[in-house]
Amino acid sequence: MSVGRSPTVRLRRLAGELIRLRCEAGYSREEVAQLLGLASSTVYRIETGHTRPQGRTMRDLLSLYGANGHERDALLELIRDAGRRGWWHHFGDVLPGPYVGLEAEAASVRNYEPVMLPGLLETEAYARSVISAALVEDPGEIERRITVRLERQRRLSDPAFELWVVLDEAALRRPVGGPYVMAEQLRRLQEIAIQPNVTIQVLPFDAGAYLGMGNPLAILTFPHPEDSDVVFLESAGGELYLESSDDVRRYALVFDHLRAAALSPEKSVEKIESVEKEMA
Repeated sequence: MSVGRSPTVRLRRLAGELIRLRCEAGYSREEVAQLLGLASSTVYRIETGHTRPQGRTMRDLLSLYGANGHERDALLELIRDAGRRGWWHHFGDVLPGPYVGLEAEAASVRNYEPVMLPGLLETEAYARSVISAALVEDPGEIERRITVRLERQRRLSDPAFELWVVLDEAALRRPVGGPYVMAEQLRRLQEIAIQPNVTIQVLPFDAGAYLGMGNPLAILTFPHPEDSDVVFLESAGGELYLESSDDVRRYALVFDHLRAAALSPEKSVEKIESVEKEMA
């Protein structure tokens, strides 16, 4: 399988352009819905990137907003591009949200994990233990979830993709799958940490309390300047995606504090090696 282009990212950009055009034309969402015979909820879903407008609806919107020439052609091409499906579409039954599609298109990911390792760094045995602990009992679903995790890791071989991970020491010491599985996982971390596009830092126990402690987060940045950063937060209650500039700045500051409190990348590798020897 090859990593495709993310329809989620394209829909976000399209939504932003349609909002801009509507505001410039002086219409409210309700007025657009009334003039085009659409439900207000449909216009809302289009402008929030949850729905890809049908071809006729898109042309009607562009005509109403007075878009023409190069701008019109570019937006029609964008909606065609948004309809193309990436590899992850085939795993929609085991993917609860759009995160994997966003990650596949991101230029960089900044990730903090307090108790477990991120999917991009997991070995197959570690991933199997995590998924099984999540009360997933169907063997077929377990295998599909593992396949997704391993497929995502292909991004790490792309030198244009940057990953920066801050791990609490607890994530290293929790023997997921038992000492043997965990020792293998820690050796894998050491191998990945030397890649030039990957940075791994460990927040040691002796750092004490720190800003953002215990709340996993990921900040995704995209190569196209029109695609704003996304903050991803996950909890037992579900997934949350934040896109406002204020939210992104706030969580970027939190991540800066996390990596400042953590060991240097070199010392972090030494810490990982030390824990691995204990596990082994």
